[in-house]
Amino acid sequence: MTEFSGQRILPAVKTVKQFEKLLGSRYEYGVFLDTHIAQLKNLYAMAAAKGKKMFLHADLVQGLKSDEYGTEYLCQEIRPYGIISTKSGVIQKARQKGVLAIQRIFLLDTMALEKSYALLEKTKPDYIEVLPGALPDMIGEVKARSGLPVFAGGLIRTVRDVDNAINAGAAAVTTSNEELFKIYAGGAGRGTQQ
Repeated sequence: MTEFSGQRILPAVKTVKQFEKLLGSRYEYGVFLDTHIAQLKNLYAMAAAKGKKMFLHADLVQGLKSDEYGTEYLCQEIRPYGIISTKSGVIQKARQKGVLAIQRIFLLDTMALEKSYALLEKTKPDYIEVLPGALPDMIGEVKARSGLPVFAGGLIRTVRDVDNAINAGAAAVTTSNEELFKIYAGGAGRGTQQ
């Protein structure tokens, strides 16, 4: 695997303490889940100083409306490695601004899945984040039908869940599970773990 320097997981951090651990780790890529707009410039400066490439979940930035204007601000002022969102306008604006765009979709039922396929046709993201990611059969189906690379996220609790998602075709797994951060940290999330 060469995507994301071979990282199997992309640690998704929700707190400054988690972020500080990520800064001191061998992980090159990570995700900001829950942040405040006033912290973003400082967080991204700290990440850049340590050579970290951070995705940003635009829908979870407190103090910023998750729309095209908010996305334009993020792309111009913060310059995240990539933007994750459930919103089509956010994905389209990120792509327009040359930032990796990750469309987050929820696998609730067949009708939601079909609506997601229609949305993907419209937004044309660089990646799809499939939730819950603990459904390996669905990861393979979404990847095959959309023709796009997939992240698996949500309800990833064990090494087996990570392996199942990767074996099903996920490019990487996003997780906020700190135990998995530790397990994969030695090799920065590379390779199969016992």
